[in-house]
Amino acid sequence: MSNTGMNMRGKITFYEEKNFQGRSYECMSDCSDMSSYLSRCQSCRVESGCFMVYDRTNYMGNQYYMKSGDYSDYQSMVGMRDCVRSCRMIPMHRGQYRMKIYENENFGGQSHEMMDDCNNIMDRYRMNDCQSCNVMDGHWLMYEQPQYRGKMVYMRPGEYRSFRDMGMSGIRFMSMRRITDSCN
Repeated sequence: MSNTGMNMRGKITFYEEKNFQGRSYECMSDCSDMSSYLSRCQSCRVESGCFMVYDRTNYMGNQYYMKSGDYSDYQSMVGMRDCVRSCRMIPMHRGQYRMKIYENENFGGQSHEMMDDCNNIMDRYRMNDCQSCNVMDGHWLMYEQPQYRGKMVYMRPGEYRSFRDMGMSGIRFMSMRRITDSCN
């Protein structure tokens, strides 16, 4: 049995200027639109928990994974522009991790069930693409390039029938990693 985020709290503070200066906005849960709180974000501090931050409202656009720590020059550290517009807290997961990946949309084509990280689906499974998945247990990050590089996407438990329909057309996911950080 898994325990996903029961009563777990996270805290992230965003700052308009580098080195934690200027106006700030503290967030302890999901926030779909931060644009009314800050005009830009150039540094942040994750006091507890793990978060995904997005450069567009409603958890859209480029995504970046943030775990506990200080990011004094956020822009240069993660390569994101200065416009964090939404953030989502990642609940802590205890238990097993399971995800089934599919070569084609709508759970078609070659498939493989994963329970651990995969740094290259081509090398491990002889798959040259992943267009849908079913996350049964745990929280995962999927990357567009092998070795956990390139754009990343946060996947929580659920069925993802078409990455293209989710606004991710043109992205080929080539590596996957479990979010195993303690996030506390």
